[in-house]
Amino acid sequence: MAKYSYEFKKEVVNAYLSGTGGYRFLCKKYSIPDKKVIQQWVSAYNSSGDEGLMRSRRNEKYSFNYKLHMVELYLSSEVSYQELANQEHINNPSMIAKWVNDYRIAGPDALRPKKKGRKKTLKNRVKKTVPTENTVFCKYFFPVFADTFCSSHPGEFTCNFSLKNF
Repeated sequence: MAKYSYEFKKEVVNAYLSGTGGYRFLCKKYSIPDKKVIQQWVSAYNSSGDEGLMRSRRNEKYSFNYKLHMVELYLSSEVSYQELANQEHINNPSMIAKWVNDYRIAGPDALRPKKKGRKKTLKNRVKKTVPTENTVFCKYFFPVFADTFCSSHPGEFTCNFSLKNF
């Protein structure tokens, strides 16, 4: 649930635009902790109208090219994150800040979509050998030499010895 409803935001923005008071006065009157909140609402309302104050319910996915364009636009111009977000009708300016920081740290590849979910790992599992009558016979009669018969898997005893030899 959103902290502030659309109706409340609209009321505060209308109070500011009608000249009832400044940011600090409206913060005290409506018990809003910071004047920047009202500044963002007014800015969003001026750029997008009522839609700028509404909470976006859709989970927008942005393409790699769009993210790269936004980062380059921010870096090439002297525009704040908030102004750029309002200009491009993005409700969350911190998303642009994240893209810019990722771009600065890891380059353009950081903006590519990442796979979701758990990574699949294919581990080579060691198959346990079922003891045959040969291995049981060798372990019983030759326990001292048991590890020497299978040097590739110490601790596991596999024997090529055949009872047919006796």
